[in-house]
This record gives sequence, C-alpha cells and structure tokens, in this order.
Amino acid sequence: MQQEMNNYPKSNKGLKRRIRWGETIIQTVLFLSGFFSIFITVGIVYELGKESMLFFTKRQLENTNKVLAIGVDPDTTELKLEEGGRPIDEGELIRFGFKGEELMRVVAVNEDSSIITVERGIEGTTPEAHAGGIEIYAATRVTLREFFTGTKWQPQIQEFGILPLVNATLMTTGVAMLVAIPFGIGVAIYLSEYASTRVRNTLKPVLEILAGIPTIVYGYFALTFMTPLLRAIFGNNTVQIYNTASAGLVMGILILPLITSMTEDALHAVPNSLREAAYGLGATRLETAIRVVVPAAISGISAAIIVGISRAIGETMIVAVAAGAGPNFTFNPFESAETMTGHIVRISGGDISYDSIDYNSLFAIGLMLFFITLALNIISQQIVRRFREVYE
Repeated sequence: MQQEMNNYPKSNKGLKRRIRWGETIIQTVLFLSGFFSIFITVGIVYELGKESMLFFTKRQLENTNKVLAIGVDPDTTELKLEEGGRPIDEGELIRFGFKGEELMRVVAVNEDSSIITVERGIEGTTPEAHAGGIEIYAATRVTLREFFTGTKWQPQIQEFGILPLVNATLMTTGVAMLVAIPFGIGVAIYLSEYASTRVRNTLKPVLEILAGIPTIVYGYFALTFMTPLLRAIFGNNTVQIYNTASAGLVMGILILPLITSMTEDALHAVPNSLREAAYGLGATRLETAIRVVVPAAISGISAAIIVGISRAIGETMIVAVAAGAGPNFTFNPFESAETMTGHIVRISGGDISYDSIDYNSLFAIGLMLFFITLALNIISQQIVRRFREVYE
C-alpha cells in the first residue's frame, strides 16, 4: 500500500482550479449586458432630467400686448406706456421686443398702469436705448404648481397645465383596461383550466398574432371601424370622429394578448395538488378555478394587470391617430382629447426649433411618463412580494 501511494505525483497542480475560457467569456458578456442596460437607463433619465430642468428654469417670454409710448435712453427708469394690453405688475421682469437683450425689473406701477418704474440692466444685462412703439414682453418661468394643477396646455401662449394630457392618458388607459382585464383573465382561465392541449396550442399563437400587428394598423382600425360603430350606436352628435373611447377600446384589444399570456403562465404555475385537493372535496371545475387557482396565482395576475396598464400608458400610434390632436380637459370619452404620447408625436413631428419652449416641454412630458411607469413598476413589485406564494 505504501508503495502504491508513493507512485502518486507529489505536485498539487491537479487540484488547482483551471481557467475555463469559454465560461469566463460568457460571464463577461452577461456582466457587460447588465452594465450597459443600467448605463442606458441612467443615460435616459439624465437626458430627460436635464432638458426638463431647462423647461422649468429657463425664462419664457409672454407678450403683454403693451407698447412703449416714448423712446428711452439707457439711463431712463420711468417708462410711459400706451393704453391696452394686460396690466404689468410690480416685481415682474420685462424685456423690450421678443429678441431684446436687456432685462428689467418693475419696481413701481402707477394706478392706471400707464407709467412704470424699472430697474435697468439686471442679471448682468446691459442697459440699452429703446425706440417708441416697441412691444413689452414679460419674462416668466413655469412653476410646478402651474404644471401639475393647470387645466390648459398651450405652451405658445404660456399655458403649461399638464392635466389635460394626463387626464386623456388615464381615460384611454381606463377604457383599455375595461376591455383587457376581464377578457384577458377569462381567456387565461379557459386556456389553463378548460382547454385541451390541442385547443391551447391553437389559441395561443392566434393571440400572439394580435400582439404582432403594428400599432399604426390598430390606430386606423379604431378610426375607420370602431369610431363609426360607436357613432352608429350612440349617435353622430354624441360621438366625435376623434374620441378617447374608440382609441381605448382598440388599445384593450392590443393589450389583451399580453395580459392573457402572463395570467395563463401564472395560473399554469399553480401546483396540480391544489386542484386535486379541491376536486377531492367535491368542488366543481369552475369553483376550483375561481376559488383555488386564481387566488393562488393572484400575484402573477396583479403583475400582468399592472404591466398592461404601463403598456397602455405608453401606447403612441393608436391614440395619435384616433384619440385627437389637441389638449382637451374633459371626462367625456366620446370627445376628442390628446394624450401625453400623442402630443409628443404631434409636436415632435412638426417644425420646432431646438431649445424652444415646445422642444423643452416634450422632455417634461416624457419625464412625467417615466415617473408614472416607474411608480407602476414599484407597485407591481410590492404586490408580487406581498402575495407571492411558494410551493414545493
């Protein structure tokens, strides 16, 4: 025995970990994939935040429709104004002309707003001479209060309330969920609990075909089929040609395969032992599905619903084609209204200049969309953690 042991090599090289180059390359590729996904997400948030800050911090010029009555030199502080236009208030910042360089602060206003006293050349600008007849512009900033509570969105005339866009987005999403949730869960229960293998293998590819149709096709389907159908049912005077109801209904058809697939996977993951126990207690197939299987898969179903809501909020082409092309703060689903994504498509497709108010407003809307979907994802994770059940 001792002789045999002496025949083994004394070196420990055979026990050392050998480098597996193929596995090392795969690990590196997977690490880089995760790193770049995080890097891209951070980059998107940075760009949205940077451009949105310009929207909230950069001064916008509002035409007061008031005109300087008499020309002034660089040292004049009392300015005589012609009649008309909106009143200029004390403390406002004003400029002469849309492209004027000098910025002035109003320190006093007489009773009829015909004479104002100003502080010339503030914030590093140089006092200049100005000719009579030039228009006066007020320099304003967009406030968070105005942004979140205003009911008009028209940046060209200094109206920055995002509520009309948010309201239209939530309305189309709500209509879509009224279609997608009951039908999606119903189809998923049928596929998981009732359908044979042959039927399931036939229906699931058909549903996936719905998910593969381009959304622009759904948009024109809503405009040319769903809207005429709604007008035939409720009347032409009630349903406008462009409306959020038709866009929401067709959007529900688009989201239906997503909710069905995720819900069916959650139901299919429930162990058969629970079903067999229910059958052993005398429960019918419907009772087993509704009272046993669905509650056991509630975390997956909730996640499917929230993912569907996120998908509806981010949908673009359907609402751009069928919902409307102008912000409208209304709760009537049969009226025209513009969603956040639809507004971004319409404005960005036009001739807008870089760093203009319309250009910067698109990023503020995009950041709003980002935070809404982020909140939905956080809620989804919390629901999954709260109701997740682990079976062995």
